[in-house]
Amino acid sequence: MQPADTTRYSPIAIAFHWLLALAIAGSFSVGLYMHELPFSPTRLKLYNWHKWAGITIMVLSAARLLWRLTHRPPAGLPMAMWQRRAAHVTHTALYVLFFAVPLSGWAYSSAAGFPVVVYGVLPLPDFVPVDKALAEWLKGTHKVLTITLSLFVIGHLAGALKHQFIDRDRLLSRMWPARFSVRP
Repeated sequence: MQPADTTRYSPIAIAFHWLLALAIAGSFSVGLYMHELPFSPTRLKLYNWHKWAGITIMVLSAARLLWRLTHRPPAGLPMAMWQRRAAHVTHTALYVLFFAVPLSGWAYSSAAGFPVVVYGVLPLPDFVPVDKALAEWLKGTHKVLTITLSLFVIGHLAGALKHQFIDRDRLLSRMWPARFSVRP
């Protein structure tokens, strides 16, 4: 375990944070792009990539959550109670959505009759039975959860930037790789 008095997150926590940030941003971007494509081999390829990314994000999120539950984070920075509560709500919502978004996508794919085969080699079981009405509902649910995740990510980013550049409390340096110095 890391010492309780450290001011930075561990290198593993930092790696999980940035790897998931990149994976989520990439999956969201591909999801937006592929959604508007006409039916084609490219669209099918992107849908498969999007599914693989979702399952990978879910697995990485589970590993990150396990790491977080077994390794104490650094002590919190001094801040108003409302900010501490907002950060707690935001982080809790992000963790819930890291699982809810991919699970809703997997369920939608199953209900629509399109199996999830991770990396083209690992077939996953159908999450729900094939059902056109359920598929439509799950498609909308996946979209709403994705938008909700995006809003929480924007809030998380806005809070981090506010702390770094307005409060100048060097909050970003806690989660930034050590070799890259972040100055307010």
